[in-house]
Amino acid sequence: MTTNTPRTPPASIEETLAILAAGRYVGDRPLATVLFLALRMGRPLFLEGEAGVGKTEIAKVLSETLGRRLIRLQCYEGLDVSAAVYEWNYAAQMIAIRLAEAEGAGDRARLEHDIFSERFLIKRPLLQALEPDPAGAPVLLIDELDRTDEAFEAFLLEVLADFQVTIPEMGTVKAARPPIVVITSNRTREIHDALKRRCLYHWVGYPDAARELHIVRTKVPDIAKKLSQEIVHFVQRLRREDMFKAPGVAETLDWASALSELDVVALDPATVSDTLGVLLKYQDDIVRLDTGKVNEILSDVRAEMKAAE
Repeated sequence: MTTNTPRTPPASIEETLAILAAGRYVGDRPLATVLFLALRMGRPLFLEGEAGVGKTEIAKVLSETLGRRLIRLQCYEGLDVSAAVYEWNYAAQMIAIRLAEAEGAGDRARLEHDIFSERFLIKRPLLQALEPDPAGAPVLLIDELDRTDEAFEAFLLEVLADFQVTIPEMGTVKAARPPIVVITSNRTREIHDALKRRCLYHWVGYPDAARELHIVRTKVPDIAKKLSQEIVHFVQRLRREDMFKAPGVAETLDWASALSELDVVALDPATVSDTLGVLLKYQDDIVRLDTGKVNEILSDVRAEMKAAE
């Protein structure tokens, strides 16, 4: 749970930009606008984009800067209600039943009431997000929704419609104050229109060179000035290649941190080749960048930087 002092949501787009900046997130005005509207209107924010472009980080920054609890539901294939909402602690329930039997308790109705009480309830992220919190409505991050199946997506639709869930043995749990919901998708499959209609939508794309350079210098403040420029130009140029998975901003930052740790002050073919495993995550992409290709890209990078001077 965050330890920051709780604060009210931003009152303007400019204040939203300031909140993102306070969390060291380099956002643009379109993102700040849709984020401000989502907070103001109490609507879930649906973020799509390639992996590693900073979608998840937006929810983390909101939690940190607004002083709200961050509750994360990491989606995966086969995710169901017991993992996302709640389940009963069956082992503890069985122990309670055996103890009641040993003590000669004969009131079955009372025993059933006791074992289906809150003390045996294991609360998962969606149920936790509906509970009251002294710091204010939490930030609920539903991460990588595209990894789940359509059945779970349909269930989630019901939850987001009324911000409530029904536990048959206990009744309906409804949020007094709806959580701030951020849903992300890497678009490995299409999310149904019915869910998207309940959300405000924003595509998080790769940043341009100027914004990516700002991101690198914000997140890796000790990096050499020339090196940061070369890294950004190299990655931007690399994304124009035919690759299985182009590097995201997360990989740019990892590479910048790694090169900084190695005390590199400028890119050269040997250093690039030796550290490609930090920047690229698929062997086929690494193989494509042979020495000749690395030299070609570095030549383009230096030409671009010289033209920009």
